[in-house]
Amino acid sequence: MQEPASHFQIALKSMAAFANDGKLDLFELEELLALAERDGSIDADEVRILCGIFDRLRPDELTPEVRARIEQVRQRFP
Repeated sequence: MQEPASHFQIALKSMAAFANDGKLDLFELEELLALAERDGSIDADEVRILCGIFDRLRPDELTPEVRARIEQVRQRFP
């Protein structure tokens, strides 16, 4: 059986991350990024899903480390 596309896996993993406390911590963020980067690059579908996740986050609920990491990742995507 073929493994689901990574952007679907990212979406599913993000739902699980938000389900436990409604927030995204640094470990959870790094897990999402690892899924996106496991083939050596981040494709357009992965970028779309990641940016959608980032856009739904409330900045006041993020730690400074998570905010900085998200900004670092966003700079990679025009």
